Amino acid sequence: MKESGVYLEIRDLTHRFGGLQALTDINLTITKGEIQGLIGPNGAGKTTVFNLVSGFYVPTRGDILVEGRRINGMKPHEIAAMKIGRTFQNIRLWNEMTVLDNIRISQHYRLGYSAADVFFRTRRYREREAKITRAARELLEVFHLADAAEEYPKNLPYGIQRRVEIARALALEPDLLMLDEPAAGLSTSDVADLIDYIRWIHEKFRLTIWMIEHQMEVIMTLCRNITVIDFGREIARGSPDEIRNNPGVIKAYLGDGTI
Repeated sequence: MKESGVYLEIRDLTHRFGGLQALTDINLTITKGEIQGLIGPNGAGKTTVFNLVSGFYVPTRGDILVEGRRINGMKPHEIAAMKIGRTFQNIRLWNEMTVLDNIRISQHYRLGYSAADVFFRTRRYREREAKITRAARELLEVFHLADAAEEYPKNLPYGIQRRVEIARALALEPDLLMLDEPAAGLSTSDVADLIDYIRWIHEKFRLTIWMIEHQMEVIMTLCRNITVIDFGREIARGSPDEIRNNPGVIKAYLGDGTI
């Protein structure tokens, strides 16, 4: 893994949507190289935390620090350029673009050429485009998606679309990969494959991974540290065994059948 130490720190993170208090004083630390989980019942505020960290929302109060640098208020593309990649609960692929172009477009923040280079099709433009295409095809090979390169995502099975979305996030060469419910919509057998897949990604790309997931098998198998939130507040933090036996967590999930 990459050198140890704190990668992401969240301090007293609070967010309101108008008069609605979505999050209150969330504190969390993620160490480089770990796989950490963020769980809670539906509507607990998990995706709001991810959206704040990835720049889609600006916190009402509190701080988000990446390797000690405060990122509050930065735009999503600026945060992506800091090597933070993410997926979404609902798959967000460009369905009118090929799988190859979905991977290529994730490189837009570091193209290195101007509009004039595009218009005149300069050498810099041609060389940069060729490099991006080679890198995208190599990534598709690694993910066993080469045969789908010229397909449109909407024509692919759901499980393959999930793999394409993760591959696109990894095209950013992130240090932190944020996965928002990667098992959503998958069959039982696909979930088992996903666990192996995430473990393989973690080892091969030497990443820090932070994930939201309702499939407790995924979280309990992969994560050593788990934070639980409910109604926008932290109610527990600890190892899988500590979380599984925590009375507050059991109460929050009572009747849900997932703990």
